[in-house]
Amino acid sequence: MVFPSVMVLPLLIVMAAGVYYIYNELMQYMAKSLVRNKVVVITDAVSGVGNECAHLFHKGGARLILCGANWDKLESLYDSLTNDADPSETFAPKLVILDFSDMESMEDVTSEVVDCYGCVDVLICNSSTKLKAPVQSVSLELDRNIMDINYFGPSTLTKGILPTMIPRRSGQIILVNSIQGRLAVPFRSSYAASKHAVQAFFDSLRAEVEEYGITVSTISHTFIDATAPPPPEEPASKSNSLAAFVARQLTHGIRPSILANEIMRTVNRKRKEVVLAHPIPRVAVYLRSFLPSFLFAVLGAGVKDSVLAEQMQ
Repeated sequence: MVFPSVMVLPLLIVMAAGVYYIYNELMQYMAKSLVRNKVVVITDAVSGVGNECAHLFHKGGARLILCGANWDKLESLYDSLTNDADPSETFAPKLVILDFSDMESMEDVTSEVVDCYGCVDVLICNSSTKLKAPVQSVSLELDRNIMDINYFGPSTLTKGILPTMIPRRSGQIILVNSIQGRLAVPFRSSYAASKHAVQAFFDSLRAEVEEYGITVSTISHTFIDATAPPPPEEPASKSNSLAAFVARQLTHGIRPSILANEIMRTVNRKRKEVVLAHPIPRVAVYLRSFLPSFLFAVLGAGVKDSVLAEQMQ
């Protein structure tokens, strides 16, 4: 039987789509099977990304330890995971109250996390808090709170979990960080400083624990967009179009489900570094290293335009 030539291209497209679908299904199945029975700790499990990760790893058969600052939200997440779950295929999660803004409780919390199963296979440091403000308006108290949640909290928890990984010579620690751990933008001074600090900590840790078979991974992403798409913005004037375009791209977010899937892939492939961002933020990171003066000029122009716009209102 001979097919008309006009049918060849549609058939090829359908076949390619079918192969791609099968490949994705196979990869997802393999990904889930690789985390089965693993003890996985997720901080800020009640956030958008934490929630998505909890569902993903729970379906994969992981032994979850879900951490969060709000007990009611943790219980609600527990119910959503266990209500329709197959007990023969999944494990009921353990719940632990964890608030990085309360550093005095960290020793007890770490002990509680370890006591759940006696060991930890995967630690996902997902907690974070943001701040957008001019430098001169940020108090020392607020600076310290940002550093506690974004830097001291994850680093302290990691130090407490490491003794369970080193003797077993296995484990993986994942830092879900921001692209601003690599690139500082205006009005994010405290946030960017905390993200740079935690990025440096985990980069140093990676080299220190490699001899013990422990993998340290960092995922640098643009901001997490869990909201509905915003209405279209009014076109910017020609004078500030470049700065406005760069600023929009630097804050162009990703969906929680996309990030959660990337975290799962990072666990399975043991990748040490992942940048999950659109092209413009990626280019900006390279410009920071190779053409810093140009990047500073663009960011500075954006600040001047925003100040001028506020003065004209």
